[in-house]
Amino acid sequence: MNSSPRSSYGGAGSTDPTTPRRNSKRPKYSKFTQQELPACKPILTPRWVISAFLLVSVVFIPIGVASLFASRDVVEIVDRYDNACVSGSKSDMIRYIQTPGDKTCKRTLKVQKHMKAPIYIYYQLDNFYQNHRRYVKSRSDEQLRYNKSASETKACKPEDVTGNGNPIVPCGLIAWSLFNDTYSFAMGSKNLSINKKDISWKSDRDHKFGKDVFPKNFQNGTLIGGAHLNESIPLSEQEDLIVWMRTAALPTFRKLYGRIEQDLQPNDTINVVLQNNYNTYSFNGKKMLVLSTTSWLGGKNEFLGIAYLTVGGLCFFVAMLFSLIYLFKPR
Repeated sequence: MNSSPRSSYGGAGSTDPTTPRRNSKRPKYSKFTQQELPACKPILTPRWVISAFLLVSVVFIPIGVASLFASRDVVEIVDRYDNACVSGSKSDMIRYIQTPGDKTCKRTLKVQKHMKAPIYIYYQLDNFYQNHRRYVKSRSDEQLRYNKSASETKACKPEDVTGNGNPIVPCGLIAWSLFNDTYSFAMGSKNLSINKKDISWKSDRDHKFGKDVFPKNFQNGTLIGGAHLNESIPLSEQEDLIVWMRTAALPTFRKLYGRIEQDLQPNDTINVVLQNNYNTYSFNGKKMLVLSTTSWLGGKNEFLGIAYLTVGGLCFFVAMLFSLIYLFKPR
C-alpha cells in the first residue's frame, strides 16, 4: 500500500514561519500578532505585597511631614475688607460702589511673625466664577497677540465693539472685568514700595500679548466695567491685565498684585490705604487682601502634606494588617 506523499506547503492553520504561504492575503507571521512574546507575571506573595505597602509608606510619610512643615513656615496676613469698608444693606452697597467718587478705605494690619522678603501681595476673590464657559471664551487671543488682528472680536460679545462700531482692544468679558482695587502700604511715616515687575508669567508676556498691541476704545462701552488701561503702554507690559487674563479654575482664587522687597518684623503695624472700586456686592462676593511669604514648596497649602500623610498612613496600616494575617493565618 502506497502512502500519500507529504504536502510541500503548510496548511491554512500552520504557524511555521519557514513554510511558504499558500494564500497571499494571509498576514505575515509575527510573534507580536500571535501573542508569543516572552512575558513576565509577578507572583503576589504576602511578603511582596507587605513590602510594597511598607515601601510606599516609608516614602510618602516623610514627604508629607516635610510638606506640612514647609507650609506652616509660611506666614500669611489675610484681611477681608469688602464688608469693613462699606456698611448697610446689599442695595446700599451696590449703590455706593456704582456711584462715581472717592472710595478710599483705610485698614491696619498687624504682623504676628517675622516675614522675610520678598513678601507677596495678593487680592483674593470669593464666589467669582472665572471658569464659566461664556466668560472663559469671551476673549480674542489673536487680537491680544497681533496688531493686525484688532478687528478679530467675534468671540467677545457683548464687549466686542463700541457704539459706533470701532473694535475694543482688548475685547471680551475677561478684560472688561479687570480688577481695579488699588493698595498702598506704609509703616509709620515710611511708605512701603510695591514691586509690580514680573508678577505675570514670562511665557504669557513673550508669547500671548503683543509688544505692538496697544489698548484702544477700552472701557468706552455702555456697561460699567473694571480697571482702565494706559493706551500708551503695550499689552505685553500691562502685567495686571496679563495676571487677570489667566482665568482661575475655582470660584475662590488669589491673584498676584505685587511684592514688598523688605522684611517685616513681629509687632510691626502696616497702614493700608486702598481704593474699594471693584463691585463684588452685586453677586455676594468677598474681597480680601493677602500678604504672604513663601517656602521651598511655594505658598501656604497643607492639603499636599495631609494627602501624602493619609496615603502613607493607610499603606502602613494595610501592611501591618497583612502582616498579622500572614503570621496568624498563613496559607
